[in-house]
Amino acid sequence: MSFLKEFKAFAMKGNVVDMAVGIIIGGAFGKIVSSLVSDIIMPPIGLLIGGVNFRNLVIHLKPAEVDPTGKVIEAVNINYGNFIQTSLDFLIIAFSIFLVIKGMNSLRKKQVPPPPPAPPTPTKEETLLSEIRDILKEKKQI
Repeated sequence: MSFLKEFKAFAMKGNVVDMAVGIIIGGAFGKIVSSLVSDIIMPPIGLLIGGVNFRNLVIHLKPAEVDPTGKVIEAVNINYGNFIQTSLDFLIIAFSIFLVIKGMNSLRKKQVPPPPPAPPTPTKEETLLSEIRDILKEKKQI
């Protein structure tokens, strides 16, 4: 099998296509949830704790400077507010996916196992042998 045919067979498998669709939808879903968190959920929370914008929470390790040649040396910061924001994004995305999967599982019909097959009917030979056995048992009792 040529390399291109093998690649085409791989790329057209259902699992690969489903995974690609899931990744694309997941990326778009992540953007929606990030916007939900940063634009709708976090502003009221920031307001409740004193008007804090989480994106602006930083620890300054070294301030910005201008060296003697006029080149600006950027500040060194730990952006823990951005980390809090991203962590909340993750938690909300994970919870949302959990709810979607839970909903899908509840919609999925529970499969009832099929009833066990009926025992096979005896063949003519087995029926005749059973009759002979029963007749012999009756004769022994007489």
